[in-house]
Amino acid sequence: MNRHLTSLLLVVSLSSLHAEAASTYRCNSRLVSLDATTAEVRSKCGEPVTSAMVGYKEIIDDYGYRQEVSVEEWVYGPNHGMLHFLRFEGNRLRQIDSQRGN
Repeated sequence: MNRHLTSLLLVVSLSSLHAEAASTYRCNSRLVSLDATTAEVRSKCGEPVTSAMVGYKEIIDDYGYRQEVSVEEWVYGPNHGMLHFLRFEGNRLRQIDSQRGN
């Protein structure tokens, strides 16, 4: 029983580390976090290697109104063999993904 509990706690703690890693991105010696603006990311990280407008998304704003916002994907790297994909919706950072480059 105690062995199973230890295993479960290990899995839960590793899962939380993964979730935290995906909510921030380190560029140079600075960190950017989810909800940062495109201007903040650009000032901390510089220009991305590539950027692309991937479409539009309909959201409901803080006041309950529907709005259509642009969706962009920026790519930074490779840094230590990793490419970092930052997805912006309406000029706000909403997703950070990393994968090993070729």
